[in-house]
Amino acid sequence: MVLNAKTQRQTGREAQLGNIRAAKSVANIIRTTLGPQSMLKMLLDPMGGIVMTNDGNCILREVDVSHPTAKSMIELSRAQDEEVGDGTTSVIVLSAQVLAAAEPFLMSRYHPTVICQAYTKALSYALEVCDDLATTIDVQKDKEWISKLVLSSIGTKFSSRWNDQLVDMAIQAVTTVVQETPGGKPTVDLKRYAKVEKIPGGQLEDACVLKGIMIQKDTTHSKMRRKIENPRILLLDSPLEYKKGESQTNVEITDDQDWNAMLRLEEEYVENMCKEIIAAKPDVVCTEKGVSDLAQHYLQKAGITAFRRLRKTDNNRVARATGATIVSRTDEIQESDIGTKCGLFEMRKVGDDWFCYFDECKDPKSCTIVLRGGSKDVLNEIERNLQDAMQVVRNVVYDPKLLPGGGATEMALAVAIRQKGQSLGGIGTQQAPFLAVGEALEVIPRTLAQNCGVSVIRTVTALRQKHASALESGDKKCAVGVNGITGELADMHELGIWEPYSVKVQTIKSSIENACMILRIDDIVSGSKKKGY
Repeated sequence: MVLNAKTQRQTGREAQLGNIRAAKSVANIIRTTLGPQSMLKMLLDPMGGIVMTNDGNCILREVDVSHPTAKSMIELSRAQDEEVGDGTTSVIVLSAQVLAAAEPFLMSRYHPTVICQAYTKALSYALEVCDDLATTIDVQKDKEWISKLVLSSIGTKFSSRWNDQLVDMAIQAVTTVVQETPGGKPTVDLKRYAKVEKIPGGQLEDACVLKGIMIQKDTTHSKMRRKIENPRILLLDSPLEYKKGESQTNVEITDDQDWNAMLRLEEEYVENMCKEIIAAKPDVVCTEKGVSDLAQHYLQKAGITAFRRLRKTDNNRVARATGATIVSRTDEIQESDIGTKCGLFEMRKVGDDWFCYFDECKDPKSCTIVLRGGSKDVLNEIERNLQDAMQVVRNVVYDPKLLPGGGATEMALAVAIRQKGQSLGGIGTQQAPFLAVGEALEVIPRTLAQNCGVSVIRTVTALRQKHASALESGDKKCAVGVNGITGELADMHELGIWEPYSVKVQTIKSSIENACMILRIDDIVSGSKKKGY
């Protein structure tokens, strides 16, 4: 390894200031995408495709950067998306601002460890203030609160004109797949059991959440039944065809009758499998493997509809929705393996393709969300917005606590940290970085005001004044924030703008901890080799 001091290695303060510049440049890319009046970004991917979105994680995923700190900021956005599914823009903007707040201290010869200790103390105090600000709700009773919460989350998105429909779909999808666990938190597996099917054409008003599953499949035989009420459903993961020999198998035939005998053996094997299936009296059979022509013939004669080559994930979803158990061998089929919770099986043609619907299921624990729209770009953006909305509902199901939105929480934290910092006399050099975290938190209401096009200084000063006077009078639940549409100050309780507690806490934790980690870097070494070595 050869180190080039100019291009390949940065040390000490030079490395720290370079990292801060890289973090700020990443935040500047997506700063304008925060809030209801946010701008869209048009991204050109390497294959020539175009993506138009204001989703922070989606934008940063497509951005090609070479600076290692910029890459770690993008990873931060991805981690936020995987953990809580929302707040991907806020976490980048806040983290960059916390880093920028450390720049004057580094220039004044503060040691990074001292800054990080002060930041950690400020984080602990901020989390305590969040607990005081939080409002606890009952998920089962307060459906209206959850609707307001999801509305405030997706009101900033492209799909905001279909808000009411998307909110209902998100709540319906999450409440369908939620599973109660005895004595613990409920489990909500949206990735596996809430599948989104995007079908171009039609209107978004045609979109819905099915009480069951939809699969893009046609029947294996054209004469099989295409509509059955209260069907009995059998799921297999074994093939309904003659089992081929291993790759090294050789068969030598000396007599012309031997060939017929072999064919007869194959037919008898398939016929026995079909007899075992028919004995269970199913109406629909789905298998993850193939179905031979002979098996199709026997099943069609018995009035059974068959589907082949289902994905494993689709088979699992059907099993959970219909109450069926996936069977591996046809000779082991029992009555308890048959799914009977489906109310209607039907084949429907949407556009140019046939779709198989298992609908009207009783208490399905999985569902399919059908999205319709004019073009693929619109459908992809609506899917991203719907995923955010579902994640918000999931977060509240896990942790039913809310915090006011519109920058109200951040400003309340900033004022509380500033007041606490004044009382930290005698702590020495840690007081100034502690106060700097409070100033950095103001970036969220400031960016919201900026994106609305109003006077930023006046708005933020007035907001700070309201929170400071509320704190002096002993009101720890002041919820005045920036109305993201008009840019005026408003009470978030009256506007009904809320954010999940888990998202807000994760955003603050991730941004400050990430800033501390980047500040502790004092050496950047490139491992590339020079030519000729």
